[in-house]
Amino acid sequence: MSLYRLLWPLLSRLEPEVAHRLALLSLQSGLAGLLYRSPTDDAVLHTEVWGRAFSNPIGLAPGFDKNAEVIGHMAAIGFGFAEFGGVTPLPQPGNPKPRLFRLTEDKAVINRLGFNSQGAVEVAARLGRLRRYNGRSIIGVNLGKNKESQDAAADYVVGVKAFANLVDFIVVNVSSPNTPGLRALQGVDSLVTLTRAVRSAREATGSKAPLLFKIAPDLDISETADICRVALTEKMDGIVVSNTTVARPDTLKSAHAGETGGLSGAPLFEPSTQMLREVYALTEGALPIIGVGGVATAEQAYAKIRAGASLVQLYSAMVYEGPGIVAAIKNGLAQLLRRDGFTSVAQAVGADHRKT
Repeated sequence: MSLYRLLWPLLSRLEPEVAHRLALLSLQSGLAGLLYRSPTDDAVLHTEVWGRAFSNPIGLAPGFDKNAEVIGHMAAIGFGFAEFGGVTPLPQPGNPKPRLFRLTEDKAVINRLGFNSQGAVEVAARLGRLRRYNGRSIIGVNLGKNKESQDAAADYVVGVKAFANLVDFIVVNVSSPNTPGLRALQGVDSLVTLTRAVRSAREATGSKAPLLFKIAPDLDISETADICRVALTEKMDGIVVSNTTVARPDTLKSAHAGETGGLSGAPLFEPSTQMLREVYALTEGALPIIGVGGVATAEQAYAKIRAGASLVQLYSAMVYEGPGIVAAIKNGLAQLLRRDGFTSVAQAVGADHRKT
């Protein structure tokens, strides 16, 4: 039995945000890195996306490290890349507590954090110090808007300018369910305006950091098609599929199932993977996709890749399985790739669409 499994009865009694803070402290101290240090990645897991070499395709989803406090430690426990945030231009406290709920029976989480952030200036300064001492990790930023802001595009421009020369990719989050009006930015006209603004901001910095949309799993197929068309015509660099869902499946068993917020974890796997398939088909594989939602096993990571994901992220599964899940998924994924005759991750991307 793993150390995390032994500690789980204690951790599960703590308020989720308290347990989360302890996890950050364990990483800051270096303890988690020592206990869960990952061996060198199997060569079959190496991949290249946007001209960047990833030692493996398994990444940390945003939400775990909102303020880039431990982002430099994530490679030690085996992640091939990590995304921090969401970061807002100005500091804001987020929604009132309690705002994070474990759905233990469902291996799920509901959050309504509301972009609690230390703000772009402080987070960028911290990341800049990290980059001076450790520039090797592949790091992305997830950008949000301030709750009271009346100009969403201007907020995202601030974020792009603050981070464009500090990160390897930038995710424009237009799909969090916890900021009023944010998901309306997924409409065609709003999205075109936003895309042009952030692309112009990136160009002004001289950066070539890829720009991606992060979309909701609750869109219908016509809305998804509209977003894919905008991403292609406006020359975005990729799409993240998907954010948390506002849906509540009838199968949920936890007493917290009715809490307001975004649902992540096991119940999100199927809907997010189906949307991933749709996005890959609609874009004809022309844009890299980051697949996220419900990944807790090697088989699920592999399913995302075969459905069209070039990279895969997880977060909620770590709540229940601990940091050791990263190595387990990587080991299993390498075996699955070799079983099916693939010599690299890239060969498997979108494999399900090539079935005859």
